[in-house]
Amino acid sequence: MKPIDAPLQALLLVLILIAAVFDFRFRKIPNWLVAAGLAGGVALRIGLGGWQGFLESAGGFAFGFVVYLIFYALRAMGAGDVKLMGAIGAIVGPINWFSIFILTSIIGGVLAVFLLLFRGGLKRALVNVYVIMTELAQGRAPHGADPSLDVRSQSAVTLPHGITIALGTCLFLSLLYLQRGK
Repeated sequence: MKPIDAPLQALLLVLILIAAVFDFRFRKIPNWLVAAGLAGGVALRIGLGGWQGFLESAGGFAFGFVVYLIFYALRAMGAGDVKLMGAIGAIVGPINWFSIFILTSIIGGVLAVFLLLFRGGLKRALVNVYVIMTELAQGRAPHGADPSLDVRSQSAVTLPHGITIALGTCLFLSLLYLQRGK
């Protein structure tokens, strides 16, 4: 993890907290929010780091957007999540985005297991993992074999990913704080 300046951390925190609230309440992350986060991230990066700051911002945006675009294409993620992770990448750069991605993935996995245990769907989840792996290994989108694997399906068990992204990002910021103290 690379240190990031306080104004970038503040922008990141505001962005993810508002996104989490919107995703929880409305199951959507508004375009105006991610556009503001993206514009603010690029502007701050340029202001703090000049041309190098712009390159970091552009690289972070591209990395975050493209990785999540793959999940969107597989119908495993919503469009708002794709744009949010692109904006986060623009704020933190590609290396830190990858750290946020890993932390978000771990938290998302843990939350999914708890959700499935609470709803009594752990067996179904294991079947879904098998279907997903089998379909991906054969170069097919998993939702073709089982429509409930499409995040847009009414039968899909979903968790507002904006909340998971917020938790992963807060953990990232906490780790940055602890790293700075050493």
